[in-house]
Amino acid sequence: MLHIPALRAGKPYTSLEKTTLVHHADGSPIAEVSQVNGSMIARDLAQAAQAKKALAAIPFKELVGMYAKAADYFVNGTLPMGDSEQTFDDYIRSLSSTTGSPMVFCRRNAAKVEYVLRNVETVLGGLTRGVDLTLLDRGYGEQDGRMQCFYSTTDAFGAILPSNSPGVHSLWVPTLALKTPLVLKPGREEPWTPFRVLQAFLKAGLPASAIFFYPTDHAGAGDILRLTNRSMLFGDSRTTDPYKNDHRVELHGPGYSKILLGEDMVDRWEEFVDVMVECIAANGGRSCINVSAIWTPRHGKAIAEAVGAKLAKVKARSWDDPEAELAAFGNPDVANAISNMVDEGLKSPGATDVTEQIRGSHRLVKEGRCAWILPTIVLCDSPNHTLANKEFLFPYASVVECPQRQYLSKIGPSLAVMALTEDDAFIRQLLDTPLIERLNVGPLPTTRLTWDQPHEGNLFTHLYRQRAFQQARRTAAVV
Repeated sequence: MLHIPALRAGKPYTSLEKTTLVHHADGSPIAEVSQVNGSMIARDLAQAAQAKKALAAIPFKELVGMYAKAADYFVNGTLPMGDSEQTFDDYIRSLSSTTGSPMVFCRRNAAKVEYVLRNVETVLGGLTRGVDLTLLDRGYGEQDGRMQCFYSTTDAFGAILPSNSPGVHSLWVPTLALKTPLVLKPGREEPWTPFRVLQAFLKAGLPASAIFFYPTDHAGAGDILRLTNRSMLFGDSRTTDPYKNDHRVELHGPGYSKILLGEDMVDRWEEFVDVMVECIAANGGRSCINVSAIWTPRHGKAIAEAVGAKLAKVKARSWDDPEAELAAFGNPDVANAISNMVDEGLKSPGATDVTEQIRGSHRLVKEGRCAWILPTIVLCDSPNHTLANKEFLFPYASVVECPQRQYLSKIGPSLAVMALTEDDAFIRQLLDTPLIERLNVGPLPTTRLTWDQPHEGNLFTHLYRQRAFQQARRTAAVV
């Protein structure tokens, strides 16, 4: 059986306590993962300032070159995996086997990680809006006739990672290029991607002292958030809410992403059915940028039926099927609980599961120890219905009729919005609202990201602050 060690300052560590990862389909053991505790994390991170100095000594352009090498190692290399080694194909198979995400999804998401590794300078150029990051080598410098000076906010950056989608790892990947040590707590079922990225970094020559990989429990995750002055946290609202007023923690929780149809384009809704389906179902509906609600001034029933008819064709398929469009739940109890939440909501008057009517069968599909939840479109007669603004770990969306003038007083916070409108006044309202993090105007799916524009937080501004800086001319030495 494979063993996934912890990494303490880049060095593999095998603990007495281990957890076992099993195949989501048959329960067979896939790997053992060494666990660390809070006291070990605290001892290691006491040395983070020294690790930061090792990164600071490497010029930014050299770091970019190392990232390019790491991209090649990530997708083409055979990299260490405990006492064994792992090819890219082995990695994809292992990733799919423990998460239930189909192999076709895993390859697609790995490509996102590769892109950020290979184009980290471009990505950071977008995050900084064009700041010359060679300034970090000296700490200050002149650009475009202005003095620029930045200082770091932390000796190490922590990330508490999820298991639902490997693509999220692209968000923390630029950290080492920003000369900040990296402290990762992987998701229980998805240690594969962060471990492989870190091994690619090590092979590319990045300092081992700046790399920490800590499989740990809930208490250990709390220690990472406490001991690193800047971090990111993935999870549902129960996980993220305790940190919502902590500026040190960048939160990645539920997205409640939406499609808003404007009065000027709603009568053309049939043109946009395919793009609506993509927004809802891409990546198995498991991303925070997947749409979970369609808001429209009218035609709600027709829109729900047209989108529902497309999604009702999606079937549960095996993890290794190249045609797979859904991720499986390795624990049927989780799928049961999620599906039951939808059923409970449907008991309240004013909501209809349109897809179930079209499909003629319930959304929950079980096979052995696996379960899938089929795509679900719910037509709600009011924005106030309990299912009108819900988000689940499968392709789900409500369709809500509401006057356009009431949208911004009703929709609540939305991570990503696709606004189908050409009305300049309405677009101005959407630009002015603080409720929307990422805005796509026109038929541009919420799920198609440009990595130089962050959709939730900005890693550079999280890790650096700009400082006012002036320096007097130095007087010539008297001989």
